[in-house]
Amino acid sequence: MRELSREDLRSCCASARWVEEVAARGPYRDLDGLRRASGPALAALAWDDVLEALAAHPRIGERPGGAGREAAWSRSEQSGAADAGRDVLDALREGNAAYESRFGHVYLVCASGRDADDLLALLRGRLGNDEETERGVVREELSKIVSLRLAKLWEGP
Repeated sequence: MRELSREDLRSCCASARWVEEVAARGPYRDLDGLRRASGPALAALAWDDVLEALAAHPRIGERPGGAGREAAWSRSEQSGAADAGRDVLDALREGNAAYESRFGHVYLVCASGRDADDLLALLRGRLGNDEETERGVVREELSKIVSLRLAKLWEGP
């Protein structure tokens, strides 16, 4: 059985409500049990709780600073955009601004394994979503990111 600290959990998802829910269900025998606790906790988040989680995520195409675990994970997850050309990075910056203006929060996408062109195409496509549809997409992407980070945490150091 493994007890995870709130700080450890916060590096996976910055929603205080999610952290409390998942911490309260611990300790965990294995990663599957941890993920089984995470899923319903994420699904139950109010939109304000999701926004709290989003606030901890850097913009796609901008290199996250900091020395913490979450910043390191973000750099790794966005590594496919690291070698993008100036034109693609400029388009991502413009797309991020348009997205934030339209939806009021950072463009969230599970960037692992995707290059900058793919991330830009997804961004442009999502700009056409209505607010309700986009909120559903954001929740799905957050769930993917949290699941990947839980695995990194579990396998850790």
